[in-house]
Amino acid sequence: MYWESFGFKEAPFALTPNPSFLFLSSPHQEAFAHLLFAIENRAGFIELSGEVGTGKTTIVRTLLNQLDPQTHRTALIFNPILSPLGFMKEVNAEFGLSTEGTEIRDLHAALNAYLLEENRAGHTVVLVIDEAQNLSVEVLEHVRLISNLETESDKLIQIVLVGQPELNVLLARDELRQLDQRITVRYHLKPMCFEDTCAYIRHRIRFAADGREPLTFSPGAFKRIFKFSGGLPRLINGVCDRALLLAYTRECKEVTPAMAALAIADLRKESPRRRRALQVRALSAALVLCVAIIAGFSVVSFHLLPEEKKETKEVKESVPEGAKLPPWSAEAARQAIAAQPEQDNLYAAVNAVLDAWRVQRVEPVPGQPATLRTLVRQRGLVAAKFPADVELLGRLDAPALLHIVLPGGAERLVALVGVDKNEVEVVPQVSGRTRLTRAELAQFWSGGTTVLWKDFHGIGSRAKGAEKTAATKALQGLLKQVGCYGGPVDGKMNDPTKGGLAEFQRREQLTADGKVGAQTLMLLYRRAGGYFPPGLARVQGVDSKQTGRM
Repeated sequence: MYWESFGFKEAPFALTPNPSFLFLSSPHQEAFAHLLFAIENRAGFIELSGEVGTGKTTIVRTLLNQLDPQTHRTALIFNPILSPLGFMKEVNAEFGLSTEGTEIRDLHAALNAYLLEENRAGHTVVLVIDEAQNLSVEVLEHVRLISNLETESDKLIQIVLVGQPELNVLLARDELRQLDQRITVRYHLKPMCFEDTCAYIRHRIRFAADGREPLTFSPGAFKRIFKFSGGLPRLINGVCDRALLLAYTRECKEVTPAMAALAIADLRKESPRRRRALQVRALSAALVLCVAIIAGFSVVSFHLLPEEKKETKEVKESVPEGAKLPPWSAEAARQAIAAQPEQDNLYAAVNAVLDAWRVQRVEPVPGQPATLRTLVRQRGLVAAKFPADVELLGRLDAPALLHIVLPGGAERLVALVGVDKNEVEVVPQVSGRTRLTRAELAQFWSGGTTVLWKDFHGIGSRAKGAEKTAATKALQGLLKQVGCYGGPVDGKMNDPTKGGLAEFQRREQLTADGKVGAQTLMLLYRRAGGYFPPGLARVQGVDSKQTGRM
């Protein structure tokens, strides 16, 4: 094969989903974390949607491969164009159950008995239905009936519906409202940005060549590929595969912009209606959203269906381009912050952190003043308030809300979204500036900090009984992953577990008290892998689209 001439062990840009090539861009990281969180917390119904070619199937296959077979039982249905009877037989067959008989109730009873047995054994059962937009209304009704199988305290099966945006059109139908309202965790997978696209291409090349890069793409080629693909992995693979063939025929080691253009033209010949199809799907998704709003659908979820980010009213100081900013002073900074209405300041700062978490922004409700606590709860986050400095926040690598004390004792918030050796990035602007030196920040910030974060396993909650045991098991599992605990995962908060915590805390320059605190858990989730909280983007590389302030 032509790719072998470059020294690749396998085709780097094959179109078939291959978990071995998994590249977790920012959207893919967030999707993976949502699925893992929902399954481990037994959310029940989960939806993952995304445009054709965004990598949904690769994500769910990777997820299923990573779930521990000793604690999880999984099934994947990838051909859902079936009758209700055929669907039930397919589900039972995937779980290794008998599929004999022609009565759905018998198949349903067999599945129920299996789920009860697995629940008693402490196992989590996961059913993933790919291409779910192709399900009939009748089959979806049986999916809902399967979801009814539960005990007084537990959902017996976790069902993940994976599909294209048309899945939302299907679920918005009136006869499926009961099913739609039961979906408690939703995530819409968006295409990759330009930086992720470049990293994705290089990742696949290095993986297929055992860490080497025998072929490179010029900056111009990267730009053309991203412009054509819109960040969709499937289209990126198609273009890069043709570009690789061109490089082979021309005996080149670099893909030039001209070669990328030829590859794109070749691909367009095969799918001339692609752009029109994308426009139609986008219009359909927008119409469904409007219908949902009018009908008053309200689904309580850890993460609502992402929409285009809404512009929250924020106070910005108008500084003409090229104008010289006034000399910096701490007093002027405090005056500028004090001039911002409290509610406007609160929403601007909180939404900057929510943007980093890639969750839906909060919107002001006329006549209903909000507090930091109420806004945080709306988005399923945890607020941890503690004294800090830039060094500590840099180690935590977490976007934070800085409490600025004004004369008279009033407070305003400034979101810290970026840090490097000399400067910090803040939202909203302070005296017309989004970048401050560390010394400037220290002049008007005394250390009060609130960090918004996600306790993916509820380890820091005040749960009791079985929930507390499960949380401790999760803690022990995380400590194992970071190499700080070698004992059994038995849910007992004993001396070895506390010792592992203390060892991890010493490693991370925290107080080694062996207690489960917010800072410890933030770093533990980050170091263990599989959880993808946002970091503090370094100031030199801050994306202006993220902050909206540059």
